[in-house]
Amino acid sequence: MVIVDGQRCGYCGGCVSLCPVGAIELAETRLVIDQTCIDCGLCLGVCPVGALSLEEQEAKRGCQGLALRQRYDVVVVGAGPAGSTAARRAAELGLSVLLLEKRQEIGSPVRCAEGVGHEMLMPFIEPDEHWISATIDKAQFTTIAGDTTETRRAEGGRGYVLERRVFDRVLAEKAVEAGAQLAVKTAAKGLLVEDGVVRGVLIEGQGDVEIEAAVVIGADGVESRLGPWAGLDTTLSQKDAMACAQLLLSGIDIDPTCCSYYISQQMAPGGYAWVFPKGEGKANVGLGVQADLAAMPALDYLVRFIEGQPHLAQGSPVTLVVGGVPVALPPERLVTDGCMLVGDAARQVDPLTGGGITNAMTAGQYAAEVAAQAVETGDTSARKLAKYEERWASALGRKMARNYRLKERFAPPQRASRNFVRLFAMAASM
Repeated sequence: MVIVDGQRCGYCGGCVSLCPVGAIELAETRLVIDQTCIDCGLCLGVCPVGALSLEEQEAKRGCQGLALRQRYDVVVVGAGPAGSTAARRAAELGLSVLLLEKRQEIGSPVRCAEGVGHEMLMPFIEPDEHWISATIDKAQFTTIAGDTTETRRAEGGRGYVLERRVFDRVLAEKAVEAGAQLAVKTAAKGLLVEDGVVRGVLIEGQGDVEIEAAVVIGADGVESRLGPWAGLDTTLSQKDAMACAQLLLSGIDIDPTCCSYYISQQMAPGGYAWVFPKGEGKANVGLGVQADLAAMPALDYLVRFIEGQPHLAQGSPVTLVVGGVPVALPPERLVTDGCMLVGDAARQVDPLTGGGITNAMTAGQYAAEVAAQAVETGDTSARKLAKYEERWASALGRKMARNYRLKERFAPPQRASRNFVRLFAMAASM
């Protein structure tokens, strides 16, 4: 039977059409070959990366990429906004940096409503039409409680709905321009730990290789494994986890400059629904539900929401996005000897809105600057790296802690109240 090397396969699907018995299936992240395979080998030659072989041949291992060094000052795991910002800043400060991304394409799949405020974005990058889908200057907040529906509208300020597939890639490119080395389709599968101190990472995708580092920065998202590997407890409770689903709808009639929010315990228990424009006639339409309150999957709530909104129901789905969002306080510790967590991996998301793009970028910059000080002094202990925790806690961390307290103060059935909506609107405009 034909063997698929999952580390090399690019999921292009070119081999599927050559199989005479339909034994090859292209799943989202893997190629599947079932028992009907007749070992004809017709698919082997068409694979552009040599990921297919016959059973009696030895499958090759490792991505064909640039050679990696054995040691770096900093290894950043995850090339989202937090990781790329950390890698860029560390490289700007003169450190040798390796940025790892487990997927073969940075920015995909998108797991985000893609909204961001102008003021929070400006310290990191100038807005560019190439990665902005819509410029926003209005917001609408609709609450539904029983038979009562209220809508409030706010104008002024400026924000954007991004094209994350492009935006994330641009951030990674800027890290490379600053001097960082980037390796895609290269996942961290463990940490190198010596006497309780993190000394580097074990990676796959370039073969199983040990990469030493003075500091490892974990930016590997809500599904982070690096934190637990380092002994940092990042476990979420159900009440602090939002299950989210989003469709990019096309062919709908909306104001392309207005983001809309819908708060209703029946519509989205413990969460809310959103409509974020992506240009004329298109929008990200999604919702999040509190994991311990959901009576059905988030996608089912989303379909019901869309069907109940005539201006949305006329649209057609183009893309489906699903995922989880942490709406918790950060873990008690964000650092250990030789290691720091940033972004979703560190639960640095606004507990009221679930927004986290610029939070992640801020944390990435803080972590890189503390890492540079630690490397310069030769002290990468948790005590030294704790300056990152302190800096986060005294700035954005304080706001996030306040918003978490507000979330806890208003029980889900109370979140359609005017007081909560006023606070939610303030957080959404940050």
